[in-house]
Amino acid sequence: MQDTLQTLVGGLSLGAVYALVAMGFSLVYRTMGLVNFAHADIAMIGAYAASTFYLTAKLPFAAAMVTAIVVTGVIGLVIERVLRPLENKDFDLMLIGTIGFGIVLQAVAVLIWGTTGRAVPSPLHAAPLDILGIRVRTYDLLVMAVTAVAVVALALFLSRTKRGAAMQAVAMDHEAATAVGIDVGRSNALAFAIGAGLAALAGGLVGPMLYVDASLGGALGIKGFAAAMLGGFGSVQGAVVGGIAIGVLDSYAAGHFQGYSVLVTFLVFTVAIMVRPTGIFGERTVSRA
Repeated sequence: MQDTLQTLVGGLSLGAVYALVAMGFSLVYRTMGLVNFAHADIAMIGAYAASTFYLTAKLPFAAAMVTAIVVTGVIGLVIERVLRPLENKDFDLMLIGTIGFGIVLQAVAVLIWGTTGRAVPSPLHAAPLDILGIRVRTYDLLVMAVTAVAVVALALFLSRTKRGAAMQAVAMDHEAATAVGIDVGRSNALAFAIGAGLAALAGGLVGPMLYVDASLGGALGIKGFAAAMLGGFGSVQGAVVGGIAIGVLDSYAAGHFQGYSVLVTFLVFTVAIMVRPTGIFGERTVSRA
């Protein structure tokens, strides 16, 4: 029983990271109807940037994370600005454009940081907590707490601010939003910037949990994408539920099936999607581009 609960805690912390990645995917898709295939590589850049500011520039971990979020937010704005002329004109070319940006980001990462990865030490040096016989790393609790704050902050932004309301309006009907004077381009840019920031947050948080290298984006991206699909693509709350589900499933599979854990995880995911193609929250497919 203790082993099961121990695995559950590890799965929740990884699931929190996947949820952040999935939220970024879903936010852009909900606003523009576009899957940003560069999103995973933005998370990788965020992980490298956060580790560089933390280990090399010697910034406090929180400051390094904020700086990395700003850097990737700018990257998100650049991607959206380059793709903006294609909006509502060539959806396929927009998709190809995001793939191209992902390749460029991978090349930039190799040029700046090389092919050798880096291990990031935990910013918390406190001993693991013993809760009912279960050893819980303090860093796992930090990851879950930061993710919870990010989820609440995003929900409040979307529901309580004018910019958030504008993004919601664009998500529902961008033509109607344009008709009432909402700047759709600005809403799309903001969605890209916030999505990129969430990716950087995920990459920075996962650094002390996994090894930071150029392949990190692929690992985070495929799990985050699966989480977004499982929760219901375009649903922010679905992204959170999907991320936690994928994280827990991945953790249990790693503990029981070891080398076949990825296969087992995606077999279960495939069955779940076959049973409910629209995901847990059943968001309908939208098309903005």
